[in-house]
Amino acid sequence: MSARLDHTIIHSTDRFASARFLTGLLDAPEPGAYGPFATVPLANGVTVDYADSIVSPDRIITQHLALLVSEEEFDEIWDRIRRRGLPYWADPAHQEAQRINHRHHGRGVYVDDPDGHAIEFLTHPYVTDD
Repeated sequence: MSARLDHTIIHSTDRFASARFLTGLLDAPEPGAYGPFATVPLANGVTVDYADSIVSPDRIITQHLALLVSEEEFDEIWDRIRRRGLPYWADPAHQEAQRINHRHHGRGVYVDDPDGHAIEFLTHPYVTDD
């Protein structure tokens, strides 16, 4: 199959605030503007495009975004999370507060963006042959 993910759109109450939250954790450049979107390009050519929602904030359906990072990047992101005093979890259900996980031969952590979208940073893919 030749299909590749090109971009995903995430609804937000403030597209640039949400995009800056992500770029701040990644220590990435300022988000770009493309039409009605604040765009965050990732290393593999995929963009995360934030759009101001046309529904009320209480009707935004939260999503999950998982980003594979290196061990060094994980350390830097986790440090930024802790320095900002952000709540974080070791699991997607938010049951293991202020912990990271060590599943699948790597590490993972979950944080929520300003609109409650779960952003997961992990160092090893969950689907592997090993």
